[in-house]
Amino acid sequence: MQSSRDISRLIEIMAALRDPETGCPWDVEQDFASIAPYTVEEAYEVADAIARGDLDDLRDELGDLLLQVVYHARMAEEQGDFAFGDVVQAITEKMIRRHPHVFGDEEARGAGMAKGMWERIKGEEKAAKRAARVARGLDPEDNGHGFLDGVPVALPALTRALKLQQKAAQVGFDWSEAEPILAKIEEEIGELRSAMAEKDAAAMKDEFGDVLFALVNFGRHLGIEAEAALGGTNEKFRNRFHEVERALTARNETLQAATLEEMEALWQQAKRKE
Repeated sequence: MQSSRDISRLIEIMAALRDPETGCPWDVEQDFASIAPYTVEEAYEVADAIARGDLDDLRDELGDLLLQVVYHARMAEEQGDFAFGDVVQAITEKMIRRHPHVFGDEEARGAGMAKGMWERIKGEEKAAKRAARVARGLDPEDNGHGFLDGVPVALPALTRALKLQQKAAQVGFDWSEAEPILAKIEEEIGELRSAMAEKDAAAMKDEFGDVLFALVNFGRHLGIEAEAALGGTNEKFRNRFHEVERALTARNETLQAATLEEMEALWQQAKRKE
């Protein structure tokens, strides 16, 4: 089978890989749950290529991410639920529906992007989707949904905390300014200290989470995204530690043999070089 720029060839390849008789044994045994972690991983690799400014890698990683979409669509098609074309149709319909100022009639285009339009359209979509689920018997009581339920559980925890806070803020459940959140952070740290004093592992975990949540909220009010800030700190830590390692190597020493005092001195040296 030859490669191609046509998406239909990729769909054919996936169908061949999933063939129960002649396909790849590993691909055949996969399901939505087993593939989901790879889907998340590929999305992170796309983001990593962007962060590094490597467009060659970005091209390849986007292909890997596209493969994940084709993979899930193929498994759904095998179950008789939907196919890749249905995925394409769904997203094209959504983009047209959410951009009436671009794709609507002359009046809609003339009105432009009104304030709150995006959220209003998304709300209408969710209401229609919920009604469809009730009609299909998936939510017979229709009482299991809340205002914050649209924030995906699978998001990284810091990002999910930010999105939960942003959504709650839409209905006024928010601090009016950043300064009082510092007092809240100090309060949460005090509760963490109490849990530590009592050596209560479950309480320590709970209070530590509260501290993180409050810090995310504080960052939000300062215009700082916690995930991005921590990402920058992670890289700073990695770079400084690498400098420590290189300095030790230059001395014919190893990380394993170095004392904490030696590594701390080299750490401070790396910090001053920045």
